[in-house]
Amino acid sequence: MAEKSVLIFIEDAYEDMELMYPKYRLQEAGYQVVVAGPKAGNKYIGKHGYPCMSDAAIADMKSDNFLGVILVGGWAPDKLRRDIRVKRLIGEFHQSGKLIAAICHGGWMAISSCVYSGVRVTGSLGIKDDLINAGAFFESAPVVIDRNFVSSRNPDDLPEFMKGVLQVLEGKSK
Repeated sequence: MAEKSVLIFIEDAYEDMELMYPKYRLQEAGYQVVVAGPKAGNKYIGKHGYPCMSDAAIADMKSDNFLGVILVGGWAPDKLRRDIRVKRLIGEFHQSGKLIAAICHGGWMAISSCVYSGVRVTGSLGIKDDLINAGAFFESAPVVIDRNFVSSRNPDDLPEFMKGVLQVLEGKSK
């Protein structure tokens, strides 16, 4: 892997814009993006019908090869949060102080990985109670940055979300 690599998880029913916008924005900024799903080379279909091919299988991913992870929303996080390998990787990113960026329902994966206790976050109002019950401090804002954690509410927040992601990746967060 390149030294400037970021991981994005994928599964069917992902939120199309929440995957594609960060992927292309990170590539534009000089990062290599690896989209990993349950199967390598598999076509996954977004909520709005946009297809995206996985570059790799989640089982083959190692957190040491990445600067962080993007957790996109849609209904895919409800499937991915059940995968022990997803939870292990997110836990490793947390232990290493690497970027964990969740948008909309992507926070479900962080919740199931037990990394949000004491963290300031935002997310879809649909998971607000889940975030609070996981020990997070919920804020209604377009983007919340807390150390290595970046979170946003929905696709409308993508510009602010990606500013926050790049700020953390470039070591400029508070």
